[in-house]
Amino acid sequence: MAISLFDLFKIGIGPSSSHTVGPMVAANQFAHQLDNRSLLPQVKRIKIDLYGSLGATGKGHGTGSAVLMGLEGELPDLIDPSRVAERVAQIETTAQLALLSTHAITMNVATDLIYHRIDRLDFHANGLVLVAFDEHENVIHDATFYSVGGGFIVQEDESGKVAIVEDDTELPHVFHSAETLIKLCQEQDKSIAQIMLENEKTWRSEAEIKQGILSIWAVMRECVQAGIRSEGILPGGLKVKRRAASLHRDLMSKTRMDMITPSLGAMDWVNLYALAVNEENAAGGRVVTAPTNGAAGIIPAVLHYYWEFCPRSCEEGVIDFFLTAAAIGLLFKENASISGAEVGCQGEVGSACAMAAAGLAAATGGTPAQIENAAEIGMEHNLGLTCDPIGGLVQVPCIERNAMGAMKAINSASMALRGDGTHFVSLDKVIRTMRDTGRDMNDKYKETSRGGLAVNVIEC
Repeated sequence: MAISLFDLFKIGIGPSSSHTVGPMVAANQFAHQLDNRSLLPQVKRIKIDLYGSLGATGKGHGTGSAVLMGLEGELPDLIDPSRVAERVAQIETTAQLALLSTHAITMNVATDLIYHRIDRLDFHANGLVLVAFDEHENVIHDATFYSVGGGFIVQEDESGKVAIVEDDTELPHVFHSAETLIKLCQEQDKSIAQIMLENEKTWRSEAEIKQGILSIWAVMRECVQAGIRSEGILPGGLKVKRRAASLHRDLMSKTRMDMITPSLGAMDWVNLYALAVNEENAAGGRVVTAPTNGAAGIIPAVLHYYWEFCPRSCEEGVIDFFLTAAAIGLLFKENASISGAEVGCQGEVGSACAMAAAGLAAATGGTPAQIENAAEIGMEHNLGLTCDPIGGLVQVPCIERNAMGAMKAINSASMALRGDGTHFVSLDKVIRTMRDTGRDMNDKYKETSRGGLAVNVIEC
C-alpha cells in the first residue's frame, strides 16, 4: 500500500484525528453516497451509533459535532473551526440538519446520536454506523466506517467485510522496514529525504511537493501563534487553564542572560510551542495531524526548535525534516499503529516522538543510520505509554505529554548524532515491540477513559 507524506500530515481541526477528522470525513462520504445514489430527497432522518473509543470518549473528543458537520458537507481541512459550536447548537435547538447544506432532515441529537460507551465493533475500536431513513422509517441506506487513526478511515462492504481501498501506485523505492530503507540509502547513495522525495514525485511534481510541505509548515506556525494569542479556560468541564499566552509573555520579558539559567532557555520555548499547539487542538482549533491530533504538538515544537535555535536552519532543512519524519511515520502505520484506541498513547506520542527525532537528525545533517537510531531512541522510551484522558478530553495528560514528547525527540536526536549510528536495538524491533505491547494492553488503557488517570483523578 502506497502512502504519501500528505496522507500522514493532514490539515484538520481538533481535538482528535481519530475522533473528529476521521468521523467528519466518514459522515461526509455517507452524505455523498446518498447523493450519488439519488437518495438524498428521500432522506427524512439519520441515526448515528458510535462504538468503542468513539462511544466511550466521543463526547469529550467532539465526535458528535464532527459527524454532524460532515453530514452537512463540511471537511476537516476546509471547515471554519470558529463556527462549529454555533452550528451544532442550532442543530440541537431546531432538531434540523441541512444534509450537504441543501436538504433539511430531522436530527434529534439526543436520540439519533448514540454513544455506546461499552460496546465495540469487531474490526477496530473506533467504529461508527450511519443509517438513513425515509418518511416511513424505512432504511434506505446504511454504512459502517472505522476511524483507524490519523484521520484515516475504512468502510465495511455490503457483505460486512472491511473494504480497504489501497493505493497500488508503483513507487520507485519500496520499503516496508527501516532495514530496507537504510539499505536503499546505501545502494542509491541517497538520504532518506531523497528516497521519500522520489516516491512523492509519483503523485506530484517536486515543486508541488516542496510547496505543499511549506504550506503545512505555515499552518503549524499559525497554530502556534493562535495558541500564544489565546487565553482563558479550555472547553469540556475540567476547567483547564490555557498556559501558552502567559508563558510566552514571561519568556519575552527575559534577557539573554536570564536564558543562561538552568530553568530557562530553548527548552522553555519548546514547551511553549507544544503547549500552544495542543491547547489549540483541545479547543477545536485548526491543527495538522502529525501523525495524529492527540500528538499534534510534538513535530511543530521540534520544528520550531530547529528553525529558531539550530544554526544554519533553512527551508530545505524543513523539507528534509518532513520527508524524513514521513518515512518513519509510514513504518509505524504499516507495521504497528498510530491509533491510541488501538495501541495506547505509545502509538500517538511515541510515533510522533520518533518521527520528530528522525526529522531533526536529518535536518541537522545526520546520516541514515543516525536518523534510524534517533527514531529508535524516541520510540523505545515511550513503549507502554497508555492513553487515559481524564473526562475523555484531549487535555490531561495529553497537552503536557506533547511537551514531554518534544523534549524526548530533541534529546533522542542529540544522542544519536553523538554516535556513529550503530546501536543495540533496531527501529524495526522497537516498532514490533510497540505493536505487541499494544495488543497485550488492556482496553481500558486505550482511549476509553476507563483506566489510569481517567479513573484515579476526580473531575472538578
